[in-house]
Amino acid sequence: MTVEEHVGLLNASLINALIVAVVVLIHHEVLIRLSGLLAKMRQSHHFRLIAAVFGILAAHTLQVWIFAGAYYLMHHAEAWGELTGNFSGSFLDCVYFSFTTFTTLGYGDIEALGVLRFLTGIEGLTGLVLITWSASFLFVEMQRYWPTR
Repeated sequence: MTVEEHVGLLNASLINALIVAVVVLIHHEVLIRLSGLLAKMRQSHHFRLIAAVFGILAAHTLQVWIFAGAYYLMHHAEAWGELTGNFSGSFLDCVYFSFTTFTTLGYGDIEALGVLRFLTGIEGLTGLVLITWSASFLFVEMQRYWPTR
């Protein structure tokens, strides 16, 4: 590996770590605020859980769009790699790719090449962890508000 490749990999790792930190902090803040909001709501437990689900879906959508922005910028910059396949270079294609990566669906119609591949791996792992965190949050909320049988 050349010095330039090492520097590129280090820069990509730092950018990836920053993106992951941002989306994890967003997720934490959303769950904290949702928890407080749900505790204050006087509507039925069904309504509170539906509100929690929509809040979590909004948070995940924002997180996907953050990764999509990184894909878009890295794809259009020099030396970061590119996205190929059924990909026009548009931001919406980056959003679609990010959704399939975040949820680990990975249809395979768009492929990352170069250093950009590292972001796809960390997004898949981050998405898996955050989706699991959301499911745990909803499970706890369901136990709290749903009557026992």
